[in-house]
Amino acid sequence: MKVSKHRIVAGEAGSVEMKPVDSDDLWYVYNLISPGDTVRATTVRKVIRESTGRDSTAERVKLKLEIKVEEVADYDKVGSVLRIRGKNISPNEHVRLGAYHTLELELERPFVLTKDVWDSMALEELKQASDPGGSADLVVVLMQEGLAYILKVGKSVTVTCARIETSIPRKHGPSVKGYESALSRFFERVLKAFLQHVDFSVVGCAVIASPGFTKDQFHKHLLLEAERKQLKPIIENKSKIILVHSSSGYKHSLREVLDDEKIMSLIKDTKAAQEVRALQDFFSMMSNVPERACYGPKHVEVAHEKIAVQTLLITDELFRNTDVLERQKYVDLVNSVKDSGGIVHIFSSLHVSGEQLAQITGIAAILRFPLPELDDIEM
Repeated sequence: MKVSKHRIVAGEAGSVEMKPVDSDDLWYVYNLISPGDTVRATTVRKVIRESTGRDSTAERVKLKLEIKVEEVADYDKVGSVLRIRGKNISPNEHVRLGAYHTLELELERPFVLTKDVWDSMALEELKQASDPGGSADLVVVLMQEGLAYILKVGKSVTVTCARIETSIPRKHGPSVKGYESALSRFFERVLKAFLQHVDFSVVGCAVIASPGFTKDQFHKHLLLEAERKQLKPIIENKSKIILVHSSSGYKHSLREVLDDEKIMSLIKDTKAAQEVRALQDFFSMMSNVPERACYGPKHVEVAHEKIAVQTLLITDELFRNTDVLERQKYVDLVNSVKDSGGIVHIFSSLHVSGEQLAQITGIAAILRFPLPELDDIEM
């Protein structure tokens, strides 16, 4: 994210100009913009032109609009578009004041965001968005015979770049020749998608994961084709391609890949890896010393009142609440846990670890000391 900001102070109003450059950036913007903010951006609006006769013509006009946000309508992570809806507050010959308009925020298109109050969570989001480091820079090819997913694991977003599916006949008996040719066609399609989506000038590591030997067979195919076709990106970066085991080629197996020690060591300093480790620690504590782990807003709140929260785990979804007071409650909780010496991990709901946390209310905590009395409190 390219950010050029004026002086912004927590608890005060301020404006920031931003230009998203990748899908992670739009995710930060999605978390930053709230109802009541104003956004100024270039947009296209259909305008009806009246003619002297009965006929009228419609044309699309490019213009700058500023809207007061009422709804963050849609985040399209595949198309890398964020749509926000609100009323026009800037005088314009084509759009009357108070008229509703939907702005589409896209990659490489700057916009200005203004808030009446920049709370600490919004400032933290802005800081992370403008940090060029911290990205996992990881591509994962999850596969099994006849099925493959190519996934980009970023700082905050896991994007499905491609899904490849091919019917593979049975390996044994008279159909063995058909099996081999179908598998070869499947590998060729995966290779084509791999070349399209894996840019080794950006990606630090490409992981191929599968049950059985599919990953090994594809890896061999990849290197042979790279030599035969002189595919320099693969030849020059083959040391960045790592093979690991997964139980399936489906997307839910991504969690196993991120849990793998080899992969964790490669991305150990990234936000994604820190989230995975924190969640592992929480579930381990729940299994081994359940009195030192809790989840749910009420249990975590009571634990914090006793200054018992050592590590707070919370999803970014809880900060997108349209109820300002509800959002502020979680902002205050995060700040208070930090002030009491606790560690806070804010999970992206578009990462597998964030999805796991969302399944148990979106908020959990590892405690400094046991609190068995929490079991008597209704969630």
